[in-house]
Amino acid sequence: MKKTNMQNLSLFSLTWPIFIEVSLYMLMGNADTLMLSQYSDNSVAAVGVSNQMLNLIIVMFGFIATGTTVVISQYLGAKQKAKAMKIGYISISANLIISLFISTAIYLFAEPLLLMMGLSEKLLNEAAVFLKIVGGLAFIQALIMTFSAILKSYGFTKDMMAVTIGMNMLNITGNYFAIFGPFGLPVLGVTGVALSTSISRILGLVVIIFLVKKRIGMTFLSKQFFLIKKEYLKKLLKIGIPSAGEQLSYNASQMIITYFITLLGAQALTTKVYTQNLMMLIMLFGIAISQGTQILIGHYIGAKQFNAAYSRCLKSLWWALAVTTVTSFLLAVFSKPLIGIFSSNSEIIATASLLMFMTIILEPGRSFNVIIINSLRAAGDAKFPVYMAIISMWGIGLPIAYIFGIHLNLGLAGIWFSFIADEWVRGILMYRRWRSKIWIEKGLAA
Repeated sequence: MKKTNMQNLSLFSLTWPIFIEVSLYMLMGNADTLMLSQYSDNSVAAVGVSNQMLNLIIVMFGFIATGTTVVISQYLGAKQKAKAMKIGYISISANLIISLFISTAIYLFAEPLLLMMGLSEKLLNEAAVFLKIVGGLAFIQALIMTFSAILKSYGFTKDMMAVTIGMNMLNITGNYFAIFGPFGLPVLGVTGVALSTSISRILGLVVIIFLVKKRIGMTFLSKQFFLIKKEYLKKLLKIGIPSAGEQLSYNASQMIITYFITLLGAQALTTKVYTQNLMMLIMLFGIAISQGTQILIGHYIGAKQFNAAYSRCLKSLWWALAVTTVTSFLLAVFSKPLIGIFSSNSEIIATASLLMFMTIILEPGRSFNVIIINSLRAAGDAKFPVYMAIISMWGIGLPIAYIFGIHLNLGLAGIWFSFIADEWVRGILMYRRWRSKIWIEKGLAA
C-alpha cells in the first residue's frame, strides 16, 4: 500500500486535485449540453430535465459515500486503520445493493417519472431515452462515488483526478461521434450522448477498482464484502442518512421549482439549464474546498484536535467567499458572450445575463453552506443541517419561488431571488452552529 501522511497534507494539496476532478465531472454535463446545443435546443431541455431527476437519484447513492468519507477519515485520524478498511468494504456492498434496486426502478418507470415533472410531450421521448440509459446504469455511478470516497479519505485525491480526466476525454469523443456523425456514421443525438456518458463511466469504474486495490489493498472479490457488521453500518448511516436528507430536501425542492419553470415555457427551461451550467463554474470552487476541508476535519476530529478543526473550517470559508465572489463577478460581466456559446437566441442570452448578475449575491451565500455543512458532517454533527434545510428550502425558498416567479410574473428572476433567500438564511444558521462548537462531542471514531 502506498502510504500518505495526512498530517503533512495541506488543504491546497488535497483540494487542487479535487477541484480539477469536480470541474471535469461537471464538464461531462456541460459537454453534453454544449454539444447538444449544436443539435437541438429541445434536446438540451429534455436532457436538462432528465439530469434533474438523475441528480436526485445520485443523492440517494451519495449518502453512503458521504458517510464513508467521514467515518474512514475519523478512524484514520484515530490510527484505527483496520476499522477504516472494514468501513470501506461495507460501504461498497451497501451502495451496490441499493443502487441496483434504484437503477432497475428508473429504467422501468422513466416515462411516469418525467410526466410527474410536467414535461411536455415534445420533450418526453428524448428525455425518457436519456433517463433509461443513464439511469438504468446509475449503479455504476454509485460505485464510482463510493470508491472515490475511499480513495479521498486516504488522501489519494490525485488518482480520482486522473480517472476523471480519462472519463471526460472518452465522453467528449463519444459525444462527437454521436452528435456530428463523422466518417458517415449515423447521428444518434440524445441516445448517443447517453451511451457515451454510460460507457465512459463503466471504463472509469474499472480503473478505479484497480487503483483502490493498488493504493489501499482492497480487492473487489474479498469475502469481507459479504460481512456487513451492524456496528459499522450504523456509523455510516448516522452520517449518511441525515446528509442524504439534506440533499434530498434540496433536490426535491429543486424539482418542484423546475416544475414552476416548466409553467413558464420551454425557453425558460432552456435558459435555466444554460445559466446553471455557467454557474457550476463558480460552484466548483466551493465544492472542492469543502471536500478537502471535510477530509482534514475528519482526521482532526479522529485525533481529537478540535481547535485545529475549528480554525480549519473558518479559514476555508474565507477562502471560498473570496474566490466565489470574484469568480461570480467576472462571469457576470462576460455572461452574454459566454451564454452565446450555447445559444444565439437573444431573449435567452438577455435573461441568462440578468440571472448571472443575481448570482454575484447568490454564490457567496452558498459558500457558507457547502463549507460549513461538510465541516459539521466531518465532525459527526449531521442532523442540524437537515432540520435547517427543510425549514429554509420549504418554508422560504419554495414559497418565494412561486410568489415572485409565478404569481407576480417575475419569471426566472423571481426564481433566482428565492435561491438567494434560501442560501443566505441557511448559511447564516450554519455559521452560528459552527461557532457554537456543539459539534465537538459528536465524533464517531472513539
